[in-house]
Amino acid sequence: MSETAGYRIAVRALCEFTARRGDLDHRFTPAPSAREGIEGHARVRERRGEGYEAELPLSGEFRSLTVAGRADGYDPAANRLEEIKTHRGSLERMTANQRALHWAQAEVYGALLCAERGLESLTLALVYLDVATGRETRLTREARADDLQAGFEAHCRAFLAWAEQEAAHRAARDAALSRLAFPHDDFRPGQRALAEDAYRAAATGRCLLAQAPTGIGKTLGTLFPLLAAMPRQALDRLAFLTMKTPGRRLALDALADLGAADGEPRLPLRVLELVARDKACEHPDRACHGEACPLAEGFFDRLPAARRDAVARGWWDRGALREVALDHGVCPYYLGQELARWADVLVGDVNHYFDDGALIHGLVQVDGTRLGLLVDEAHNLVDRARGMYSAELDQRRLNRLRRSAPPALSRPLGRLARRWQALLREVDECDWQALDELPRGLVGALQQAVAAITDYLGEHPSGADPALQEFLFEALAFARLAERFGGHSLCELRRPGRGRARLAIRNLIPADFLAPRFEAARCAVLFSATLSPAAYHRDLLGLPDDAVSRRVAAPFAAEQLEVRCRTDVSTRLVDREASLAPIVAELAGQYRRRPGHYLAFFSSFAYLEAALARLREACPAIPVRAQHRGMDEAEREAFLAGFVPGEAGIAFAVLGGAFAEGIDLPGERLIGAFVAILGLPPFDPFHEVLKARLEARFGRGHDYAYRIPGMIKVVQAAGRVIRGPEDRGVVVLMDDRFARAENRALLPDWWRLGSGSA
Repeated sequence: MSETAGYRIAVRALCEFTARRGDLDHRFTPAPSAREGIEGHARVRERRGEGYEAELPLSGEFRSLTVAGRADGYDPAANRLEEIKTHRGSLERMTANQRALHWAQAEVYGALLCAERGLESLTLALVYLDVATGRETRLTREARADDLQAGFEAHCRAFLAWAEQEAAHRAARDAALSRLAFPHDDFRPGQRALAEDAYRAAATGRCLLAQAPTGIGKTLGTLFPLLAAMPRQALDRLAFLTMKTPGRRLALDALADLGAADGEPRLPLRVLELVARDKACEHPDRACHGEACPLAEGFFDRLPAARRDAVARGWWDRGALREVALDHGVCPYYLGQELARWADVLVGDVNHYFDDGALIHGLVQVDGTRLGLLVDEAHNLVDRARGMYSAELDQRRLNRLRRSAPPALSRPLGRLARRWQALLREVDECDWQALDELPRGLVGALQQAVAAITDYLGEHPSGADPALQEFLFEALAFARLAERFGGHSLCELRRPGRGRARLAIRNLIPADFLAPRFEAARCAVLFSATLSPAAYHRDLLGLPDDAVSRRVAAPFAAEQLEVRCRTDVSTRLVDREASLAPIVAELAGQYRRRPGHYLAFFSSFAYLEAALARLREACPAIPVRAQHRGMDEAEREAFLAGFVPGEAGIAFAVLGGAFAEGIDLPGERLIGAFVAILGLPPFDPFHEVLKARLEARFGRGHDYAYRIPGMIKVVQAAGRVIRGPEDRGVVVLMDDRFARAENRALLPDWWRLGSGSA
């Protein structure tokens, strides 16, 4: 990096890079929530005198490096600069490593303030506020300006070599991406149109909702244009987000095709696969701190060398990251968390950006990252986000915890239990109930219990009961959502039996939580084979008003897929028994006409098992197998491995389950699918409340609660059949409601529908 090239870094990021030493320590230490932290800072400021300067913007330069940030507060009368930290429990549990980092931040801010105002010296103060008691602990040091400046320059020198490397990498990356070529001789049919739309979204800083058919190469068709746009639109990084692990693998394969993986010549692009902590942990039986785990001991002392080795390689999928980490004796998961700041492309689950406290969103907030966002299988984001912003309390767990909890927690847990009982007396005695509002008395008791448990665990960090921690995590999630409760969510009470009540906050309209995430990204491309109607996804995901919707024409001919509708069959619950005979006859007849691999989808395991038993009884010669409840990853892989070219059989699966989308069985591996259900959610009290809430907000309650989600499942399941231009197959839809125009309008426009059995 030249003296004029320039590199900018925040004070906090600079100190985290240069001042951390010693062990990684992730023992459970209850910390204040973000709201409590903000309120704590405000409480300290209110106690200060007239003229106190809060959130003081400061910046300074050293050679080509600019360091900037906001100091928490400065008291001109006392000439005291304060770094404010909130905490719970005893300060004695704070590690020396944490304290050193806090002093480093205060000293850098002190150097910047002295330089800006010409001060010869000042008092530095670390102010620790206990959010539970309101008690302040102030630690002070007197510092001379020249000493602070020398320390500031030492931090800058320690980072400057890295900054120069980063600037050189960015220049090389952008130069290479400016010349990036498509890795194949030509685009697939429809793939070029998708790529052009994605590039325009990046160029205009907008959100694109792209429906593109299966088999055209959507992963490469979106990654390639976004990478090409990075240098032109000054994007810092891309995030490719998926719903399931196979989607991550497809993204990594596409990046490898573009030249980002190991090999020569290699595209200078740093790619990080984000893996869940439980899957990356090398020692799941050990606590995550230096006294228990060898990969946590001395983590920050060994981190610089591991980081240097990693960036020299640049390709950090799960295996490569683990190799680097173990070479240097550090934790693979936390090495990945550190490398996220220096990656160009992040490949991970959607929760890494959209969940509360998500890593990638945190980088955008802290660093001001210009992010390009890619969301695969985006039709699933509505349900996934609803889960992210829902929480539940279990009365049985509370009762069990009361029996084993330490005496210090008996009163707050007892108070919470009494509030449970009071709530149950106040409401109707039924299995399921939507409450008009949150039970404030119970929520208040819950917040008091949360405070008591966090204080207790803060004082006893090494002897924490796992059950107590688990209850605390659930209670915290509930309490945080309670603070943001509104028309986007529902408070429900379920009572499956005495003493087994469950109180939940269930998100109904994720748009209110997701909209700020889309606004924070520079651009976003959401793509799937089923994103119709676009208004449904726009409304429920909270996409910006200027979001663009596109439908890429299918490259398949109607002759490739025979689609039949058996409108003489009703799969409604009251007709299930009567439906079995014609369904089994259809399955057997189609199999005999054209033996091969088929998938048959049903609405539930009970319906599936009934049809399977009937087919086995009527046609024992037809090979069959079935999905079962709770299949693990190995069992799912074995199920898919059964689709062997040259063999034949009917595999039974649940609509909306693991085998109804996101699997690729081209050619002879799958030649047909039967869908014996319309896919509608159950007409139960919950979905009726959801329907009413969606009707009030968007005016399309039935469509948004029932019809559209159901038909998305149908189209996804049927989409397993035709995966490429050479595929030929059949789809049989079995339900009389497929005859209705409003349902047929949601089927792919290239299908040519027939009726009856062949």
